[in-house]
Amino acid sequence: MKLSKAHFHAVVHSIPELRFEDQRLTSFAGSVVLQRLFQKLGLAARLKECFAHRSEGLVVGFSSIALILIVHLMLGYRRLREVERYRDDPVVGRTLGLKRMPHVSTISRTLSRMDRGSVENVRALSREIVLARLQMEKLSRVTMDFDGSVISTSRYAEGTAVGYNTHKKGERSYYPLFCTIAQTAQVLDVLHRRGNVHDSHDSLAFISACIAQLRTHLPGAILESRKDSAFFNDKTVELLDSQRVQFSISVPFERFSELRTLIESHHHWKRLDGEWDYFESNWTPKCWKNRCRFLFLRHRVKKQRKEPVQLELFVPQEQGYEFKVIATNKRGKAKSILLFHNGRGAQENIFSELKSQCNMSYVPTRHQSGNQLYYQSAVIAHNLYRELQMISRDTVRGTSLQRGPLWIFEEAATVRHKIIQRAGRLTRPHGRLRLTLSGNEATRRDFLHYMDSLARAG
Repeated sequence: MKLSKAHFHAVVHSIPELRFEDQRLTSFAGSVVLQRLFQKLGLAARLKECFAHRSEGLVVGFSSIALILIVHLMLGYRRLREVERYRDDPVVGRTLGLKRMPHVSTISRTLSRMDRGSVENVRALSREIVLARLQMEKLSRVTMDFDGSVISTSRYAEGTAVGYNTHKKGERSYYPLFCTIAQTAQVLDVLHRRGNVHDSHDSLAFISACIAQLRTHLPGAILESRKDSAFFNDKTVELLDSQRVQFSISVPFERFSELRTLIESHHHWKRLDGEWDYFESNWTPKCWKNRCRFLFLRHRVKKQRKEPVQLELFVPQEQGYEFKVIATNKRGKAKSILLFHNGRGAQENIFSELKSQCNMSYVPTRHQSGNQLYYQSAVIAHNLYRELQMISRDTVRGTSLQRGPLWIFEEAATVRHKIIQRAGRLTRPHGRLRLTLSGNEATRRDFLHYMDSLARAG
């Protein structure tokens, strides 16, 4: 039936009268999905174990503060004072297991009293959640990407230092080292560091620990690792080789001037495709004990035209080359190794989501352990959003050459807008708890899908 304009348009002039009353209304009805997810993972009880050594008789314990931080970041908030925005929300309170929210000053004081042992326990819990998912999927191949990311602060905070910072030069910062899993787009582990250290600082012990965790939980899986040029050294290659980890590492030109001579003197490049050429060499840095495969690659690019742009229909383009060298112990065709190595760029998307949507770029306190707990909460929030989608969806991809995620993930902000940030009303008709939402069909379908998936997984 064809509808007229009158069926769609309305004449609206008056503004409704505003009233603010306690009607058991919620702006986060989708928190009930988070509550079901937390119950499935036993998150509250496991957080309590992380702080079992801190028996200080607090009204709101350390584990409750940690859970508040995780939910705070999953709801999309950044600053601690924004707890006031949902302190009276009944559904959020039920998700946290609290009748009333602590004051902002209480949360801040608790963070200032955080100890390193508690942070390490929460860090171990974060690893356990990711490893349990990998075990459940029974992956035959797991790809680890290692890289650091700068977290700047405009004020002094314990453990920060002035270091390399391209966006905010001269500011103090942290420089944590991340290990991410390409197949699930989750963060396996984080090594907290000062802002003035090199990318590879303390990386050997960290890499070794990540490999050991994966070997324990996935003993039959093939392990792979991709790294940038900051990790190119003999000890890293020796570690990965001895642990039977397949790797690819970018080779830094500035540290090995002989690479330029090798490239300029080589005239017989093999064609990979329309853009890439390559050759292999038995070159090895001096004083290295280990030998590996070195791929020399060049990429056809258009040279930048710095002169004024001419308004002509056809402008000739001059072709040039960009070069890269990859060290690897993987066998196979050069193109497969190139695609595998270039796939590590997807890790930047994880860093971007951690900072923009889980607010890991914020420094909440001047105390190092409190900040570390906040960052670990951001990592858990990111991983839980991934976990929620993996529970409710099937894999849609196989193992690709780039080692992309096996699921098509939505960003945390998208899930938040679709599910979490929904208005509702909590009532008890005939003594039975009921959450009433709008009758929107799309919202109803998504809600029931997530709740049914979590019920089946439980």
